Amino acid sequence: MKKLILTFLLILTTQLSTAQEDAFKADCIKVIRISGATAQMETAKKQIMGMISEEKHEAFGKEFDAYLPSLYDKMADIYMAEYSHEDIKAMIAFYESTVGKKMSGKAGTILEKSMAAGQEWGMELQEMMGKYMN
Repeated sequence: MKKLILTFLLILTTQLSTAQEDAFKADCIKVIRISGATAQMETAKKQIMGMISEEKHEAFGKEFDAYLPSLYDKMADIYMAEYSHEDIKAMIAFYESTVGKKMSGKAGTILEKSMAAGQEWGMELQEMMGKYMN
């Protein structure tokens, strides 16, 4: 009887732990989605589409979108390793605030402008480096 009770308690504890892990992972994915990471992925998708023929855009877009959940799942694992569930809950609260929504809403625009600024800076850096490499 003791073995039966211990087995039952072990199974119950395992199920509770799994449920907590699932909730933690779901919250991590929520942070990824509401933080603006999805907008950044849309920016990346647009850039890639610029490299493929237009008649393949629709098929590529569908396939690209189908790959995103696995990326978000991998990213959630990273978040779970680096942050506590309480940290993630605090991030959710932030991103659901007015300024958090504004920040995530502008993530794609900020990324595009940052990339342009980085490219411009890179060209300036190459020019400067050229003075020292000749």
